[in-house]
Amino acid sequence: MSRPLFISLDGPKGVGKTTLLEAMTKVLRADNKKVIRLSEKKSDPYRGETMALVNRLARHPSLELEREVCERFADSRAWISEHVLPKQPPDSIILMDRWYPSEAAFRRKVPFAEILQLNIERNVRTPDLHIGVVTAPDISWARAAARTRGLSSTVIHKLEEHVACSRAFEREVTAQGWVLCRNEGIIEDATAQVISEIYRVLKYPAGIGFAG
Repeated sequence: MSRPLFISLDGPKGVGKTTLLEAMTKVLRADNKKVIRLSEKKSDPYRGETMALVNRLARHPSLELEREVCERFADSRAWISEHVLPKQPPDSIILMDRWYPSEAAFRRKVPFAEILQLNIERNVRTPDLHIGVVTAPDISWARAAARTRGLSSTVIHKLEEHVACSRAFEREVTAQGWVLCRNEGIIEDATAQVISEIYRVLKYPAGIGFAG
């Protein structure tokens, strides 16, 4: 592997992405792999402006404003693709917490195909391996509610919205050909599945990359 392997984990709130990322990092580093952990939240210098727009959308939902939010997130990923990802060490594994499917992508009006097209037009880098993490909506909702910060999302406040978001996300994982990881049991099982996919890609680098 001469360039960093770019892996993204996406999914609705409460599915255990952060816990899974931590477990993956531990396993990979134990195998002497160079792991870089990134997040859109911490890598985008314009994050504050984007989230202000998200807060406006939460208060005043509209198709136009939702599309503007999706455009801003695509701009964010384009900036990260140009300024952050190329600076990572060769032969490293980049683990990114969220990429294309922010919650804004799965809530109400803008089709996900349109969101992907926004990213393509902006030359957003396609992950070499895209993991969609899911659980049954009632499980992830309960997990999110049990967090210290509770259900403090700026965009999803009701179980019905979370159910719709979760189902839409799982449909898109299947449609896009991403790896589906069902994280409803013990974390070791989900970790083993994802690590297996990573080593498959490392073994056959010519086949990496997904449409998007």
